[in-house]
Amino acid sequence: MAVKRKKVGPITLYNGDALKVLQALPDESFDALITDPPYSSGGQFRADRMASTGTKYVNTGTKNMRHDFHGDNRDQRAYLTWMTMWLLEAWRTLKPGAPVCLFIDWRQYSVVTDALQAAGFMWKGTAVWDKTQGVRPHKGRFRAQAEFIIWGSKGQMFKPAPDAPVLPGVMTCSPQKGPKLHQVGKPEEVMRQVLKIAPPGARILEPFAGSSTTLLEAARAGMSGVGIELSPEYWEVSLERISA
Repeated sequence: MAVKRKKVGPITLYNGDALKVLQALPDESFDALITDPPYSSGGQFRADRMASTGTKYVNTGTKNMRHDFHGDNRDQRAYLTWMTMWLLEAWRTLKPGAPVCLFIDWRQYSVVTDALQAAGFMWKGTAVWDKTQGVRPHKGRFRAQAEFIIWGSKGQMFKPAPDAPVLPGVMTCSPQKGPKLHQVGKPEEVMRQVLKIAPPGARILEPFAGSSTTLLEAARAGMSGVGIELSPEYWEVSLERISA
């Protein structure tokens, strides 16, 4: 698959495999890594994980169906190896002290914290996205109401500005806020909060752009960025969305 590249304002979007594109990016050229990689979860057994992303993650009866996305069918060993490989490349492209934020769910939480540290990052903590009660209920069971943001940095994190805000440990927002342009897209409000960990005017790296909510909010905040998306359909969605 040939890699495509297009620049839209302060955002550059690549259509290609994240690992290959990352290998071609220059050293120490980004101020933060903020990304929502495929979770490779959605089930406890291999057969469950091998199902399509639409089957795993889209509620029955959802009218506005979106394209399935790639890279979501690895078992835990393969997922750990893959995560470590691309995080090693991302580490090289980040400036010293750059913050890192990785979205994940409970099934792959421990795998991602291992991969983050195996790639050389310092693990600093975990923030929570509280999806409220707008998630699938299961009678007699706890709601799967939260997803997690594992965060850390490349070495000791940069010194914050004196007027830097204290960021919330829990971000409460329904997953259905605003238009959903991706099967598992994050709300703009959540990404707006997460981006506050980056310094003003930062250049953001997003290797799994999806419909580019992260990069859209980065541009709105006066930042620039590079996004990589494997699915041609979502790359086109991103171009149209950021152009608009």
